[in-house]
Amino acid sequence: MADVTMWLEATGALAGAGGLGYARFRAPRVYWSLVGAPLTWGRVALTYRSTMDVCGLTVQPSGLRAFVTRNVARREVQPVPPRIRRVRPTSTGLRVTLRLPAGLEPADVMASSERLRHAWGVHSVTVVATKPGCVELRMTGYDVLRRVRMPRKARPRDMVVPVALREDGTAFERDYRKAPMALTLGANHSGKSMYQRSLIKGLAQLPVALVGIDCKRGVEQTAFAPRLSALVTTPDEAASLLDVLVAEMEDRFDLLSLHGASDIWELSEAIRPVPVVVLVDEVAELFLISSRKDEERRERIVTALIRLAQMARAVGIYLEICAQRFGSELGKGATMLRAQLTGRVVHRVNDKQTAEMGLADVAPDAVPAASLIPMERPGTAVAADSTGGWSKIRTPHTSRDDVIAACRTFAHLVPDLPALEPFRPFVPAEAPAPGPSLVKPRPVTD
Repeated sequence: MADVTMWLEATGALAGAGGLGYARFRAPRVYWSLVGAPLTWGRVALTYRSTMDVCGLTVQPSGLRAFVTRNVARREVQPVPPRIRRVRPTSTGLRVTLRLPAGLEPADVMASSERLRHAWGVHSVTVVATKPGCVELRMTGYDVLRRVRMPRKARPRDMVVPVALREDGTAFERDYRKAPMALTLGANHSGKSMYQRSLIKGLAQLPVALVGIDCKRGVEQTAFAPRLSALVTTPDEAASLLDVLVAEMEDRFDLLSLHGASDIWELSEAIRPVPVVVLVDEVAELFLISSRKDEERRERIVTALIRLAQMARAVGIYLEICAQRFGSELGKGATMLRAQLTGRVVHRVNDKQTAEMGLADVAPDAVPAASLIPMERPGTAVAADSTGGWSKIRTPHTSRDDVIAACRTFAHLVPDLPALEPFRPFVPAEAPAPGPSLVKPRPVTD
């Protein structure tokens, strides 16, 4: 009987170990919650003071504290590390809130994030300043970008669209109120189109007007016609559409002036014009010219884009520009336009110079990370903005059929904008009939 009991115990232990080993690779969230989080927190608790000291994140105590420690407590005076205020486990890592002692700043902790990652054996450590004197260490226990699963609470809302997953397990959101104009760079098969699909799928669910400029004869955006308010597929049509958008911008400024408002969000919903998101699939096609007769058209396009990028934020017109490269080689006005695009997303690129075009002027520290994105990780990118902060993200797989289905489902949200009526795309007969607010579709005309 004792032999049978021993055999059963051994078999159960082996099965449990095998199950944990399987979960570590096939169900990392389960493994982290059961094993990884307790082990990591134990490692942090046991080595916290020594790790902070080695990483240079301690300061000498104040004179009063040193006096009390030496003469009252009769203990050796030691450097003071940041104080742990809160520990919160998540399904992907740990969140540790630290109170910084006088003499330390968040930048000091950020500079040591890689050392902390190796010292505590986690996949990544991201440092976020939460309030003056406090930072949050967002530790990720495993590679969450290997299999992207968006958080359940990530939903489009109020001009905020979750489009990707950050390396710390949180959702990367495209917030048009904070970063109204954005540039997305990436080589072929880098996941740039996947990012655009995820963005369009989220925007389709919001009460906004979507305007497509796809000079690759519409191969990318034509399928999304049921949800588009306008679509052009040639540079000549793009020039005409951008002129209309500039005129629309000026009319909206007159409306703001009439009501004494500085942007459309100060207006009541009854008179507030609908936001417009302009999706430019390959901006280089608008800049390049093949003959001298195309120069006038190029000047019109560049001037209109720069005017929209500089002023259209206040009137609710936002630019979403995609390109493989976007530098001074495109000609006059390219650098000036790029400087107005505050949001940057850079996928895998073919050379370091392209990464510098997108990131060097807003987040120089992110350039090496963008240059090292592997080919076998399509959809991985580096996202940055004008604040200097950046993070590594990856877009979840979004099929073209999913986006088409979303555009057809929310076709009734297409607003009535008379100025864009001449550019309304033709909706195929198999698409669902538009809702009451959708005007009749018609082919694109000049």
